[in-house]
Amino acid sequence: MPPVTAADIEAAIRNVPDFPKPGIQFKDITPVLADGRLFSGAMDLLLADVVPGSIDKIIGIDARGFIFGAAAAVKLGVGFVPVRKKGKLPWATHEQSYDLEYGSNTVAIHVDAVHPGERVLLLDDLLATGGTAAATVKLLEKLGARIVGLNFLIELKFLDGRALLSNHPVRSLVAY
Repeated sequence: MPPVTAADIEAAIRNVPDFPKPGIQFKDITPVLADGRLFSGAMDLLLADVVPGSIDKIIGIDARGFIFGAAAAVKLGVGFVPVRKKGKLPWATHEQSYDLEYGSNTVAIHVDAVHPGERVLLLDDLLATGGTAAATVKLLEKLGARIVGLNFLIELKFLDGRALLSNHPVRSLVAY
């Protein structure tokens, strides 16, 4: 069987109109996750630029980033660090707020999740406006992490989220 390509993944992503509100075209990745070949292939593509031994920890953002981040950590044999919404982590945290179109949100990380100098790769399903990823980058920088890259399954280029992350390498498999 031929290897999975980004085009294969894009073909499996389902558009759901008007979700979660009118005018939004939601990019549903569950068909990719439900197909073992596509999910495994997506992980291979997301990690294609990772040199073995070059990463100490994988960072995954709440919630779908946990799926890709945990799978990548197992595949690479490294630790996994969840970045969660405020109030969801059970121990001492650093928090970072960011603006949304209507309001704001806050993400948190345990204060001991990453040690100074550790090399980290952030994985998430979607780069849209970049607010959540940029807040996560600020948390990682506060902990002294060396951010090796930020890899996303999907990027919504028209929202220009990459602009908030310009100090770090950003990769996406599928762009709209």
